[in-house]
Amino acid sequence: MDYLIYFILLALLAEILGTVGGFGSSLFFVPIASYFLDFHSVLGVTAMFHVLSNLTKIGFFRQGVDKKLIVSLGIPAVVFVVLGAYLSRFIDSKWLEMGLAVFLIGLSLFFLIFKTIVIKPTTFNSVSGGIASGFIAGLIGTGGAIRGMTLAAFNLKMQVFIATSAVIDLAIDGSRTVVYGLNGFIHKDDLYLIPILFVVSIIGTYIGKKILEKISEAQFKKIVLVLILITGLITAFSVIQKL
Repeated sequence: MDYLIYFILLALLAEILGTVGGFGSSLFFVPIASYFLDFHSVLGVTAMFHVLSNLTKIGFFRQGVDKKLIVSLGIPAVVFVVLGAYLSRFIDSKWLEMGLAVFLIGLSLFFLIFKTIVIKPTTFNSVSGGIASGFIAGLIGTGGAIRGMTLAAFNLKMQVFIATSAVIDLAIDGSRTVVYGLNGFIHKDDLYLIPILFVVSIIGTYIGKKILEKISEAQFKKIVLVLILITGLITAFSVIQKL
């Protein structure tokens, strides 16, 4: 890769933002990697990078894991990420990305404007969020924003949000990595990036954790929603460019 240093620095930024936002780096890493790699390679590299990233986050934030949410949100996510990853071979991703962008922009604006509204962490809401985030993650490489919206709406504590999201994401990424490998999306020429991205995940998570120690729970939720809004806008712009 001719622009490896730029790729590494942008991946580090994605990891820091993913940690501060609490929903993982793939939300930012996928559009970044798309400028350097073809779409299928992006899916394969992102899945492997995110496995490493989530292991790092679990190590840093393990005290906040919510086992009930892991079951009700995580199991449906894992089941549907496999389905989404399989279907990724057949569906044009740009329309899915545009739909995701509109969803993220609309919902993040809603919760930023109506700050007092909180969605209860019921089993139905958790399962629905898990299905949506897993399926979208399998199809286009990132479903963290939908899971982030779900967890942000539940008004969880910062540590619980990040740790629980990381455990669920680890299961999702482990599953889709296998499917992407079977689909032929993981290429030998890209494997040299994995140890580099592992170091990036450790440094980025550490920096993100230090930033989080200096902000309040209310500020954390606002940051999550603002980052999701920005991601929705960037995703929409990226898709429009491809049309």
